Amino acid sequence: MKFLHPERDEELELATDDVFISPVYFDGSSRLDTDLTPPDFPGGSHPIVSANMNAVTGKRMAETMARFGGLGVLPQDMALDTAERIIAHIKAADPRYDTPLSVSPKATLRDVQGIIRKRSHDLVVVVDEERRPMGIVTHKNLDSDQYTPVSALMSRKLVTLPVGVSNRDAFLTMLEAHVKAAPVLDADGRLVGVLTREDAVRLELLRPSLDRSGELMVAAAVGISAQAPQLAGKLCELGVSAIVLDTAHGHQRRMLEAIRAVKNVVAGKVPIVAGNVCTTEGTRALIEAGADVVKVNVGPGAMCTTRMQTGVGRPTFTSVLHCAREAKALGKHVWADGGVRHPRDVAIYLAAGASRVMIGTALAGTYESPGDVKEDKDGYLFKENYGMASGRAVSDRTADLDAFERAKKGFFREGISTSRIYIREGQESVGAILVEMITGVQSAMTYAGARTIVELGEKAQIGVQTAAGYGEGTPHGKLRR
Repeated sequence: MKFLHPERDEELELATDDVFISPVYFDGSSRLDTDLTPPDFPGGSHPIVSANMNAVTGKRMAETMARFGGLGVLPQDMALDTAERIIAHIKAADPRYDTPLSVSPKATLRDVQGIIRKRSHDLVVVVDEERRPMGIVTHKNLDSDQYTPVSALMSRKLVTLPVGVSNRDAFLTMLEAHVKAAPVLDADGRLVGVLTREDAVRLELLRPSLDRSGELMVAAAVGISAQAPQLAGKLCELGVSAIVLDTAHGHQRRMLEAIRAVKNVVAGKVPIVAGNVCTTEGTRALIEAGADVVKVNVGPGAMCTTRMQTGVGRPTFTSVLHCAREAKALGKHVWADGGVRHPRDVAIYLAAGASRVMIGTALAGTYESPGDVKEDKDGYLFKENYGMASGRAVSDRTADLDAFERAKKGFFREGISTSRIYIREGQESVGAILVEMITGVQSAMTYAGARTIVELGEKAQIGVQTAAGYGEGTPHGKLRR
């Protein structure tokens, strides 16, 4: 990457909004000539990572991220037995078809109401004892007494797809039948999964993230406590594809000790991602301690109040640029963490040298994020989100301490404890957001004359703009009359 005016711009501390990619010649024929495979370690067709936040990444998020070519990081606050159950589920999940929601014919509408909002496709399959579909239930069937058995009002007109059907044939079958999702059946007629019309198209663009065993990938975060080596070792045994050592201030003695201790346990098995830092010195220290990837940025997250509480941090573009340069000199990589609102932010981070980009709040308002869908007084759907250094997260993390110790630790919080993230039309699912992000990045790469993420970091020409320059690039024609 190079600045358009290096004599001036190299001296500035810049956020992602402060910069833009200047277009240059591209020798390809379309955006599909680009390859978004991350260069840091094997796995994934693109560089998007879901953040290790309690309100962002759980079973559904991690499974869906992997199915659509990304990587989900389970939070460090997750109990080991819960992580074990979730990892086992993800490893057993079909790489192509969504895990179905299913009930027996004896289930009631109350049972269906408790699970139907776990998916954006609005489909619950009624199955017999051998998991053969008998009917389906959607929201259209729920206008009845909650204790009515589903067998009394399920739709028995089934549109199904065979395992192995092409994406094109699946799409056309559902389109002709005027359905947006259909159960997928094996050769014996048993339910295997669900495929949506939109996903049939998305799967043409996004291939799943698979480990060496051909199973969906998942990563897990670990704190920098004395238990870090033991937890990391157990998570490796369970099948995670990366260990993320995570704390708000990564350039500290306890982090370096944790990296060395975890390295002794998992070296050669999985990569270690460690952070967060925002300086070349911090990057070098973590890599020299044994980190394979450094997680960069302090304070830009939507739920984070660190900069307002402490005055500490650094503008995002400069943080990633300097840390990525240092990591590259040492033969390693960085992830950009936090502050992503639009596809341009991902492209800018990659241009600065990141190998992957971690996203939190932008994914929180989806059906795949943890937590229940709630409804406000106007009927709009939302989920609750909160920061990992917030009072709420600190309270959860210190649940094993006595009340007095918990009260003391409650003074040290640097995050929003609750926020409503509304589920937006057209972006109800992670798949929809990923496609928007990835196609935006692919277009950015063609403008930058790059075919790969590495080339984007090498070839991108970066300019610095005023706030007005940023503003004129935002959509502003909708309200014209």
